[in-house]
This record gives sequence, C-alpha cells and structure tokens, in this order.
Amino acid sequence: MLRVWTERPILPDLVARLDGVAEPIGPGAATPDDFLSAFPRADCILAGGMPYDGATMDLAPGLLIISRMGIGFENIDVQAATDRGIAVTYTPDGPTIATAEHGIALMFAVAKDVKKASWGLVHDRRPDYYGRHAAVEVFEARVGLVGLGRIGSRVARILSAAGARVSAYDPYINPAKAAALDVELAPSLESLLAQSDIVSLHLPLSSSTRHLINEGTLAQMKTGSILVNVSRGGLVDEAALLRALDRGRLRGAGLDVTDPEPAEADNPLLHRNDVIITPHVGSATYAGKRRILSHAIENLKCVLRRERPENLLNPDVWERASERIGSRA
Repeated sequence: MLRVWTERPILPDLVARLDGVAEPIGPGAATPDDFLSAFPRADCILAGGMPYDGATMDLAPGLLIISRMGIGFENIDVQAATDRGIAVTYTPDGPTIATAEHGIALMFAVAKDVKKASWGLVHDRRPDYYGRHAAVEVFEARVGLVGLGRIGSRVARILSAAGARVSAYDPYINPAKAAALDVELAPSLESLLAQSDIVSLHLPLSSSTRHLINEGTLAQMKTGSILVNVSRGGLVDEAALLRALDRGRLRGAGLDVTDPEPAEADNPLLHRNDVIITPHVGSATYAGKRRILSHAIENLKCVLRRERPENLLNPDVWERASERIGSRA
C-alpha cells in the first residue's frame, strides 16, 4: 500500500477515508516518531506550512503527490515538483468561511478597542472606563477590500449585512460579480486606501505583492483608519506599520499573519494595545480544519485514481505524474 506522510494529525473520523488508499506515516500518524524520520518512505504528502523545495522532495524519491492543506502554496516549489513528476494540489475553498469570520472578528475587535479596554482593567485602574472608551462603529464605515476572491467576497457579504459600505480593489474581478455583492470597485489601490476607514487584505503573496503595505501606501491611508490582514504576513512591511502607528496615522491593526511566523516574542507590535495579533489561526476552527483536510484527502485520492483533480497547481505534470502512478499500481 502507498504511504502518506502528514505534518499534522489527521482528524480521527477522517482517517477512514484513507483506508485502502494509503497508510498514514510520519508525525501526523497514529504512531509518533521523529518529525522527518518516516519522510523518505512517503509516496504522498498531506502538506501544511513546511517548506517543500527540490532538496526536500529528493528525500522521498518515490513521491507522487503533494496535497497542500490550505489556499496558499508559496511554501511549495511547484516547478521543482513538476520537474520531478510530482503532482501538487491545494484546497482553495477549504479555509474560506473560517478565515473570513476571523478577519471580521479582528476588524470589530480593533474598531471596538477590545484589547485596550481589557488592558485597562489590569494596567490602568483609573475611574470612568465608559467616558474614556472611544470605539468606532463599522455600521456605515467605508471598508476597502484589497482582493475580492473567495475570502474577500465572503467578508464583503458579512460587512454588507452589518451595514458597512464596501469597496474593493481587484483588477482581476468581473465587475458583474462585484455588483452582485453590492461592492463598489475602486479604480486603483491608491483611491481605495484614500477613501477607506478600514482596509482589509485578501490577496496572495508574490514578488509583486510583497510589502504592498509599506511606507508609501500607509501614507495614502486615511488618518485614523484600521488595517486588517488575514492573508500573508509578507504583504505588510511591519517596520513601516509600526512607524505609522507611532505617528498616529492609523487607529490600529488586526493581524492573523506576520513575517516571520509566529511573531517573535520581542516584536513591538505584540506589545501595543492598538494592535491585535493572532498566530495564523484564522482557518483553524474545527469545521475549517475538517473541511480543509477533507478536500486535501479527496485531492490525493483523485490523483491516485489517475483522475485529474480540479485544484491541480501544475497541470503540465499531469501526463507524467499519471504514468508514474500507473507504474506503481
């Protein structure tokens, strides 16, 4: 039987889905071992956030598929996998609900000064908390979404229900889709930043988007606005963000992602009461984990049946990968 190495434990009720298909090995299997000791025996991988470059793939010469558990895949060298005849899949629909809700939670928590109020109960025991509290409302606020894909679209629906005025900048989006979501499309990132009370990032990390939020773009944001990021930490220049907060340019920030991850304990953003940081757990609800893992297992099974999966990241590899799988049947 083929062997599947997994970084994370497989939810007990989903293990049965691998019966007759692949035997779990590695740190996510029932029998614990050293993290990479079983890796060379892997035919398949259920991949989390660990880096997978060519050298890592070469540790497992029989590797047939890397099934990424999540929507981001910048940790996987897709070209290196293609060169080795390895299929790579991902689960773009798995994290949508949980991550969108987490982004909304951060947005409201910063707007409502939740961390500052909680901090005050411990460190600032002056009277009249009510009088000193100065939260803002999301109702009728202008929220600008950078990216209107799966997660951004769901955030837009929730915000519209809350009475916010939603705009988005996404040069790849169909205007009809934006209209159906009651979202106004901004002609440029600059115009979106200039008009938004809250800016929320929902786009992948690439060479063109790294540090998209930097000294210059932060200066374009409205004074007193809020920044939310549940996408990738590398989208934000954290040093520039810290300076913008120190100058009072921004009201605050809510971040589920940092660069590096997890945030170092001495990261000054962690110790501000106008910033809320969580350790990239936006999709980590029980239902979210189950959905992501279910999709990743189905991708893996589809490939092993030599059926081309919908979420194949390297379609050029398919013929070669299918032949390799067939030779192992």
